[in-house]
Amino acid sequence: MKQEKFTVTGMTCAACQAHVQKSVSALSGVQECAVNLLSGTMTAQFDDTALNEQDICSAVKKAGYGAQPVGKQSAAAAEKSARQRAQEELHAMKNRLIVSIIFFVPLLYLSMGHMVGMPLPPFLSGMHNAISYGMAQFLLLLPIAYINRNYFIGGFRSLFQRAPNMDSLIAIGATAAVVYGVFAICRMGNGLASGDMALAEKYHMDLYFESAGTILTLITVGKYLESRSRGQTTEAVEKLLDLKPQTATVLKDGQEQEISVDSVQAGDLIVVKPGAGIPVDGVVTEGLSAVDQSAITGESIPVEKKAGDEVITATVNGTGRLVFRAEKVGDDTTLAQIIRLVEDAGSSKAPIARLADKIAGVFVPVVICIAAVTAIVWLLLGYGTEFALRAGIAVLVISCPCALGLATPVAIMVGTGRGAQFGILYKSAQALETAHQVDTVVLDKTGTITQGRPEVTDILVQPDFTREELLTTAVSLEKASEHPLAQAVLRYAEQNGITAQKISDFQAVPGRGVRARFAGASCSAGNAAFMQACGVDTNTVQEQADKLAESGRTPLYFAKGDSLMGIIAAADTIKPDSMGAVQAMRHMGLSVVMLTGDSRRTAEAVRKQLGIDRAVAEVMPQDKEHEVRSLQEQGHKVAMIGDGINDAPALTRADVGIAIGAGTDVAIASADVVLMKSSLQDAVTAIELSRAVIRNVKENLFWAFFYNSLGIPLAAGVFYPLLGWQLNPMFAAAAMSLSSVFVVTNALRLRGFRPKQETSVQRDKTELSSAPKAADSDKIIMKQEVFAMKKTIAVEGMMCAHCQAHVQEALQKVSGVTAAEVSLKDKNAVVTCNADVTDTALQNAVKDAGYQPGSVTHD
Repeated sequence: MKQEKFTVTGMTCAACQAHVQKSVSALSGVQECAVNLLSGTMTAQFDDTALNEQDICSAVKKAGYGAQPVGKQSAAAAEKSARQRAQEELHAMKNRLIVSIIFFVPLLYLSMGHMVGMPLPPFLSGMHNAISYGMAQFLLLLPIAYINRNYFIGGFRSLFQRAPNMDSLIAIGATAAVVYGVFAICRMGNGLASGDMALAEKYHMDLYFESAGTILTLITVGKYLESRSRGQTTEAVEKLLDLKPQTATVLKDGQEQEISVDSVQAGDLIVVKPGAGIPVDGVVTEGLSAVDQSAITGESIPVEKKAGDEVITATVNGTGRLVFRAEKVGDDTTLAQIIRLVEDAGSSKAPIARLADKIAGVFVPVVICIAAVTAIVWLLLGYGTEFALRAGIAVLVISCPCALGLATPVAIMVGTGRGAQFGILYKSAQALETAHQVDTVVLDKTGTITQGRPEVTDILVQPDFTREELLTTAVSLEKASEHPLAQAVLRYAEQNGITAQKISDFQAVPGRGVRARFAGASCSAGNAAFMQACGVDTNTVQEQADKLAESGRTPLYFAKGDSLMGIIAAADTIKPDSMGAVQAMRHMGLSVVMLTGDSRRTAEAVRKQLGIDRAVAEVMPQDKEHEVRSLQEQGHKVAMIGDGINDAPALTRADVGIAIGAGTDVAIASADVVLMKSSLQDAVTAIELSRAVIRNVKENLFWAFFYNSLGIPLAAGVFYPLLGWQLNPMFAAAAMSLSSVFVVTNALRLRGFRPKQETSVQRDKTELSSAPKAADSDKIIMKQEVFAMKKTIAVEGMMCAHCQAHVQEALQKVSGVTAAEVSLKDKNAVVTCNADVTDTALQNAVKDAGYQPGSVTHD
């Protein structure tokens, strides 16, 4: 099977979309076809051994439309060509509108001006100039009809092919008015020639040319406004495209050469000067700078980049010079993938749109029948040709299914674009819709809820030793170990300025611990069983160690000879925003389940701390998939959120799979929604946005159905016998145009979507500060209440955004700091931290980063 994308021209309404889709789907070998009215594109999946692209284009052309394959353009190039087509269409529509208005104003003046006391030119006034009066209106109408001839060409072509569309309704209505007007001129001529002035007077003010002109002009007004509004739906992608450099500076043989970004090859060395955009994805080989990645990941603070770090297309270099090796170019870049995901999601068909498509497919033929029946009934009731014609034309004009066709795709397009601005990528419209139905969220623990690496949380020191002695012994023993817990100890020691000392006779006992000679004594580190094997009594701290284990932390024992020095506990710490995300999910009425391969004790500790409904521990990858399937069998709509390879089966099984952006490629490929940032809050935003989009779609569909349900009976004159209400075709045309503009404008409100939980992040950081953090006391410290506070520290020596990012990173590494905001302008840093974080620790962090710390004030 082959999948190909085509551009389709000539579609004007949902009926056109349905007809194109039906024509292509009828071809033998076509498995699936999705047509998007909004973007003018079609995606077809077909057997390339049975037919080719030309066969599909021929089927579309036979249906009365134009088509051509997109070809092997890059995603960015395809998007640019689509933007260019949209701009050309808007320019052409504007010209049509201007010409229509130029001739419509005098036409309206001639036909209606005398009714409000405005004078007619002498050569057109009076019954003796009746023919001139009618011909003047007819001649003013001709340019309007000619400039808008596409309505007639497309409308009648579709009608003759037995697939009438919106243009067919306009064409029939306008043609009927013109034919009746010409007939009226002929009847006036007969009356004047025979001296029957009564006959001439009867048709003198009954020409209907102004109705045809009004219909065509107002429809064009609506189309122009609609084109302008539709152009705004892809604003998010356009902003990304505008960020991408068109050229790249390549380093070849020591010389810098500027070439087109499309000519860059994988492996090329690219030079990025300060303030320039990064043209392709790659890995830094030389230089140091801070890169603004906000356009792609949403990170507000520039990220420091040095040799070995990855850089992303469309991000902006700071003040340093970078040289990097191109890794991903063309369609493989992160930007191209984002554009493709957003475009595919906007072009795909949401299940809720299928109802509108089915209705649109039969709507126009039914309306034509209703209009014909309306005219015939009024004629049979003796109301006259004028009344019957007015009612029939009004039904045709007011019933155009534009609003119905735009209700879903425009909201989906705006929603996926808005999601991209938040770093949330929906792979399809179905994923966007299904997310609003989710009632159960299944979370992976490691890397999703937690940081994914252990950190020191507690230090328990025995009375005969000091904290410094314990830490020095610990870092000296663990320096040679690659164990994750040993790395946590080393990171903590580095943050606190404690260095490893020389040891000898190092011995590692797999699964238990290590021993070595340090400062003339035999020292050991490991678990309780290893301590007992070394003859160390741990009974005095057993109760505290058990409490640490129950709270999900792993105790590491350290001893000097047979004397216990103390315990250092480590745990995979919870991300600062995880608590807020879980609480937000519960406030949204979602049931939260956590799956993890960790022990039951650890899983239960995390569950209690975050308020998760249920935790399932010690699960294998296939068990995660089984748990998701079990929830689905109970009737739940399940969203699975994960980041690792072991989450891929569960992500695929879930109704909506959500991959954390920092996760593996396998997890991302298995998911329906991709989060560019490693933030669980974005998963909440993804569900909130889905709910907002589907609510918007339902509002649009309600308006479209309500409008037609009310408008058709009114136009047909159903209320005329009782209330005397009859809708003039001119007002019908205005109402139809406004209905389309209303639907598009309502969908554009989604551009202002903001996550409801946005303001809760800081509160959650405060709550999480009560979670276990590294203790600074020399005594035994168990879980205690810790309150967050803000401190402002003056920083001298910062010169650029790179300096700003460097200071922020240094402060955030200080144990107990939950947030740090550095201001280059104010030359200070506002630090949110636990109350036990000392001023000296903050000042040392700034100093170690290479800058001059100043005074610290407390808020």
